[in-house]
Amino acid sequence: MQIYWTKINKIIEETPEVKTYLLDCPEGFTWEEGSHTHFALEGFNAGEKPNRSLIRHMSISTLPNEHSIGITTRIREQCSEFKSILRSLTIGDEVAIFKTHSNVPLKRENKNVYLLSSGVGLATFRPLVLEYIERADNVNQIHSLNIDSSKNFLFTTIFESAPDKKFTSQFVSTRKDYYEEVKTLSADKDGLFYVVGSNEFLVQNIELLRGQGIKPEQIVLDKHEQQLPEFLSE
Repeated sequence: MQIYWTKINKIIEETPEVKTYLLDCPEGFTWEEGSHTHFALEGFNAGEKPNRSLIRHMSISTLPNEHSIGITTRIREQCSEFKSILRSLTIGDEVAIFKTHSNVPLKRENKNVYLLSSGVGLATFRPLVLEYIERADNVNQIHSLNIDSSKNFLFTTIFESAPDKKFTSQFVSTRKDYYEEVKTLSADKDGLFYVVGSNEFLVQNIELLRGQGIKPEQIVLDKHEQQLPEFLSE
């Protein structure tokens, strides 16, 4: 397993609670849209065993052509040791990334794609939307639906409806509005439904989609293949 040590080159305050850490691209490091990585803080591998409290599984919120690896995360006032250390880091500090993989690349199957996310889960979809805007081949259209009760919606300049590109974006702040919209979207019995959020959020969405006749193979989750049966078993 290769561990890439790299430096923070910029910190963007997206909202009062959400920051994006932009990292230098180490030589030989590649990724595609929908990738996640293991993101670790200094000292995580200092002992005999890795210190798991200093490692998090994070989505990469940028594309390679942006020349930085973006890690977008919510840091609340009351937070874990990991988030507390992360909040104190500044430009030039080192972090590690390893085991990078994409479970949710943009499928080009001539279908409508629906991106369903909660809060900062939208960071996983940012590169998919950019990839689609750059090259829409074999994707009919994309619709993004995000719920964020804080109402501090993320990436609003990218997640802005562009009818000429066949891209629509919707933000809601209540669960009731969100699930009503999902029900409406699931009228498309041939669409692909990507879902990103907490496990509880995934379960609720899958239950609703399956109840509307959407098949497991139409539901795309940011989970390793061996984890999928937990969520999508018949």
